Amino acid sequence: MKAAVLIQAGQPLEIEELVISNPGPHEVLIRTAACGLCHSDLHFIDGHYPHAMPCIPGHEAAGIVEAVGSEVRTVKVGDAVVTCLSAFCGHCEFCVTGRMSLCMGADTRRQAGAEPRIRRGDGTVVNQMLNLSAFAEQMLVHEHACVAINPDMPLDRAAVLGCAVTTGAGAIFNTCNLTPGETVAVVGCGGVGLATINAAKIAGAGRIIAADPIPEKRELAKKLGATDVIDPMADGAAATIVEMTKGGVDHAIEAVGRPASASLAVSVLRRGGTATILGMMPMTERVSLGAFDLLGGKKLQGGLMGGNRFPVDLPRLVDFYMRGLLDLDSIIAETIPLSAINDGFEKMKKGDSARSVIVFGQ
Repeated sequence: MKAAVLIQAGQPLEIEELVISNPGPHEVLIRTAACGLCHSDLHFIDGHYPHAMPCIPGHEAAGIVEAVGSEVRTVKVGDAVVTCLSAFCGHCEFCVTGRMSLCMGADTRRQAGAEPRIRRGDGTVVNQMLNLSAFAEQMLVHEHACVAINPDMPLDRAAVLGCAVTTGAGAIFNTCNLTPGETVAVVGCGGVGLATINAAKIAGAGRIIAADPIPEKRELAKKLGATDVIDPMADGAAATIVEMTKGGVDHAIEAVGRPASASLAVSVLRRGGTATILGMMPMTERVSLGAFDLLGGKKLQGGLMGGNRFPVDLPRLVDFYMRGLLDLDSIIAETIPLSAINDGFEKMKKGDSARSVIVFGQ
């Protein structure tokens, strides 16, 4: 199979021909149809987050099941599936208490000493990133890293459900548990932020304020349900949001991964409001609430992968799209072939467009 391999941080990905193993008892072999380019991948590619190399990035994908292991019961050959990096074991403390996205179960990966899932022709191990490695024509994953979906769902649209939409929509439906009529501010209008805005509209938010410095993204935010837009770089942006909401928002969601964005999210909260941080910030950064904020009942929380319950949430998101409620078409800016992956990440660095999606065979 062909795959985009990260050999050294800070260097372009290289397209290589690799060998993929046969499925183990609880594993699924998937023919990848499409994979979104996510900013999280860029963090690893640029070296801001460490990972063993060589490796294959990519984690926001959809495809068709080609083979299954002897113990697989959740999917079958021919199923259309979406993958998710928050693979879950099903029996740890986090799983059995309904917090599957926090699972760290090692048995979703192959054990030390076993044949590697991916290797070069000479036997060199190519490391699997985030249980998936989706920038490849095939994926070999644990059965709890994928879920079957409606076969009528377009797979290039389904791919972005695996990370951006699961994270953004999950922040609204799961992490924030938004009540209809509450006010929401979303800081950052990339794929995750736009999905958050769309989900807030579906959930019945009373006012949805989108903050992004790029005019084109603010326009996209309005298309997806924002009632108001603001440039967060403008003088007094936080004060403007507090004034327009008569005291601040119930929920402020940071969806870009920058300290200044997190600070803005905290500063626009009303009394009793909650700030939810979704973006991957530099690992040494801290986000905090002041003593007066705490006295006012304000709260700060993370939202890893939107607190998803993947096998339940994904089919519902597919249904939202099929019924015209979830606007994935606007979130996806372009589809590209695997050979254009490095150009796609260069566009991402410029920050003026939404999601690029690799379509295999394009």
